[in-house]
Amino acid sequence: MFKHLFYLSVASLAVPAAAQDSVVDAVKTDAPPPVSADEIVFADEGVPITVTATGLATDVANTGQSVAVIGRDEIEAVQGADIARIFARAPSAVLTRNGPLGSFTGVSVRGAASEQLLVLIDGVRVADQASPGGGFDFGTLLATNVGTIDLLRGANSTIWGADALGGVLDVSTRGREGLSASLEYGARDTVTAAASAGVEGEGYALGLTGSALRTDGFSAAANGSERDGSRQFGVGASAFVDLTDTIELFANARYAEGDLEIDGFRTDFTFGDTRDRQFTRQYSGAAGLTYYGQDLTLRASYSLSDTERTNRDGASTETFASDGHTDSITLRGEYRAIGGLTLAFGGEHQWSAYETAFDNRESVNITGGYLQAGWVLGDIAAHLGARIDDHELFGSEVSVGGDVSYGLGNGWRVKASIGEGFKAPTLFQLFSDFGNERLRPERATSYDLGFELGRRGAGKHFGITGFRRDSEDLIGFVSCFGSTAPLCRARPFGTYDNIARARAQGIEVEGGAEIAEGFRLAGHYAFIDTEDRASGANLARRPRHVATLFADYESPFGFTLGADLRFVGPSFDDASNTARLGGYELVDLRATIKVAEGIELFGRVENVFDADYTTAAGYGTPGRGVFAGVRGRM
Repeated sequence: MFKHLFYLSVASLAVPAAAQDSVVDAVKTDAPPPVSADEIVFADEGVPITVTATGLATDVANTGQSVAVIGRDEIEAVQGADIARIFARAPSAVLTRNGPLGSFTGVSVRGAASEQLLVLIDGVRVADQASPGGGFDFGTLLATNVGTIDLLRGANSTIWGADALGGVLDVSTRGREGLSASLEYGARDTVTAAASAGVEGEGYALGLTGSALRTDGFSAAANGSERDGSRQFGVGASAFVDLTDTIELFANARYAEGDLEIDGFRTDFTFGDTRDRQFTRQYSGAAGLTYYGQDLTLRASYSLSDTERTNRDGASTETFASDGHTDSITLRGEYRAIGGLTLAFGGEHQWSAYETAFDNRESVNITGGYLQAGWVLGDIAAHLGARIDDHELFGSEVSVGGDVSYGLGNGWRVKASIGEGFKAPTLFQLFSDFGNERLRPERATSYDLGFELGRRGAGKHFGITGFRRDSEDLIGFVSCFGSTAPLCRARPFGTYDNIARARAQGIEVEGGAEIAEGFRLAGHYAFIDTEDRASGANLARRPRHVATLFADYESPFGFTLGADLRFVGPSFDDASNTARLGGYELVDLRATIKVAEGIELFGRVENVFDADYTTAAGYGTPGRGVFAGVRGRM
């Protein structure tokens, strides 16, 4: 009986998915060869580099796709281990969380479901293959382990294949050269420690990162009184070694574990305080070779990721366990032909497997390849490509995409893109007791058109972009109560089916400027209109209005002040639009002072006005919190 209660509770949280929008680059001829996806960096002159657009590194200005790159300095300025506060600086990104820090956290981009965002950490796919939606839980990622966030907003299965339905996110955890460390203490007895080290020499580079967090938290259930705390720990390593003048060996690895106190359904079937715990262990890594020729770059790698979860009740009895695993072999390349013409190409073979305490091990594989032509010359950059993927169960899927960026002069450019995405049914949706092996892949087509002045985070910056995404064959959980359908005869508690079509469209506005010496004001606003095309209802947990305004002042003598204002409009918690989530505003204040060479004291106040708000019905959110710490670098 518990087995079905557990799955139905999971399905009830995912009910909105029934109607959700479930949701080589051509470089200039005088530019150096592209670097690998592990090496997302900001160039010395502050040029933001992205890999999510083309699979190999390129200047953001050389793609017509909508990309936001948030660098290490900005992440440190925001302060703290909560990744949600970093994503608040990315346009159209909305987070939901099931309780305190460490709890399940999902990211919706431009109205797409959180599991429709393809997530890479250091270039490795890290989705939990054992989860119902096959997404990534950002509650397991500490911001203190993050070096760079590279977020593409829009479908891009042409380059990335399956799962890139609503966007692509690559998180870099590579350690920087030198040694740095930080220690922080604050509200709810939260202690965070982090360290990073890196060395570089002639023909090699090594990096290490590590973070740990302990917090007493607060009740995950909004109606509860018992504190739910968490313990998290994560380490990462990367290495690059030149074997010859043209061949580089690279490897990276990440390990993270968490111990989270959670609330759940009690014996009276109501949601509230329980003494349950969830233990999570993740590991991922990649190794391979990169060839840098005069006109040709090749990168071949093997990667893997694994997520294990175990739930235990107050008596330490195991109530649920799961293990999701992915292995991939990947080849990416770029041939620089004549003038500004390049040809990017690649292929991938991926194996996925899962098992749970209630389900036997099942696996599936998918193979795909792509070709993309790019042209960068003068003020114009354009790309056009196609990909074909062959799924073991569903046959072939073709994805096409293209983009263009054109400089208008005086720092202005116009950009546009179109992309297709698809997401195969998850192993859970196919093979669990609720599974349906007749499911079809989810599909989406996205378009955007915008104008931009300057670059994000520097000088005068302004951008406005209109976007739209149409999705079909979306997979949702359907009840079998009272149904005589053949599929329901063996699944009386419910099953999955392709039941929905959806649309998400809107406008993003970004801007920033130095309005006085040392004082910068910036922000973004997004209007996101989502619709279940079958019922006409709004998609669940998708606010129409979301914005962040942030101000930073840096004095000549090493003292900085900052403030972030986050505004999120109202939304609905369910697909039928009967449970309303109110809008809210959050204000954070922060400060840093340099006390010695390489040493800073920092502190902040989160949710200054102690706003009472909700991102997921039934779950609590933090009130006002004060934090302070010290960090050093040498």
